[in-house]
Amino acid sequence: MPNKAYADWRQARHNELAAADSWLGMVGLFWLEPGRNSVGSAAGSVVRLPGGPAHLGDLLRQDGRVIWQPVAGEARELQTDIAGQPSVVEFQNWAFFPVDRESRIAARVRDRDWAASQPFAGLDYFDFDPAWQIEAEWQALSPPVRMEVPNVSGDLKIVEVSHQAVFEVAGETVTLLPMAVSDKEVFFVFRDRTSGKESYGAGRFLKAIPTVNGKICLNFNCAYNPPCAFTSFATCPLPPPENWLPFPVAAGEKRWVKLA
Repeated sequence: MPNKAYADWRQARHNELAAADSWLGMVGLFWLEPGRNSVGSAAGSVVRLPGGPAHLGDLLRQDGRVIWQPVAGEARELQTDIAGQPSVVEFQNWAFFPVDRESRIAARVRDRDWAASQPFAGLDYFDFDPAWQIEAEWQALSPPVRMEVPNVSGDLKIVEVSHQAVFEVAGETVTLLPMAVSDKEVFFVFRDRTSGKESYGAGRFLKAIPTVNGKICLNFNCAYNPPCAFTSFATCPLPPPENWLPFPVAAGEKRWVKLA
C-alpha cells in the first residue's frame, strides 16, 4: 500500500473514532424481552437512558419486529441492523437503535456528546512495514468448513467457509479463514503473539479486497481494533482457533488505552 493510502486509512480511522457516532460514545446495551420494554431514565427502565424523562416511551418486541411507541407521538417500526443500518431514535443528545444478534434483540444507547468530556486522543500503531503486505493464495475448501464463531457475549454463530488464505511467514505456512466474503471485501478476525501485549487481547480485524487470479493481498499494516476494544457495549466476534497465528504480527493498530 502506498504511503499516502496508508496515511489516508489512518486518518479515516481517527475520524471514525472521534465522531459523534463513535463506539466511544456507547453508554448502554439492553437486551429486549418479548412484549413491552420501557425506555427512560427511571431506575426500573428496561432501556435505561443516562438522562431525560423518567419514561420516554416503550419498545415493543413482537413477532421479530420492534415497534417504538413514544409517550408523545405516533408509533413506528424500527429496523434492526441485520440487513444494514438500523433505525435510530434520537432525543436531545441521546440516541438508541435495535441490534439483532442471532435472533436476540438489544437496544444500544449512544451519547452523541461523549467527546465533550474526553475527546479522542488517537491511536498508537506499529511502524509501517512493507513485509506485512502479504500476497496469499486463495484456496477453495471442498467441502466447505462450518466454523463456530463465538462473540464477547458468549453467543455462537455458525459461519460456512468456502475458501482460505494461505501464506508463509518466516518459512512457516499458515492459513486464515474469512469471517465474511462479499463482492466488495473479505473480512478476517485473527489474533497473534502480540495479542494481550502490544495489541488488543481479543484479537484484531482485517479487511482485504476481493481476490484476483487466485490471490488475495493481506495488508496487516491495516489490521485494526474491533469495537469491543473501545466499549463494553459491543458484541464483537472473537477469532476462531483456526485464526490464532503462532507468531507476532507487529503491524497495524496497537492496544488502545483509555486516558484516566
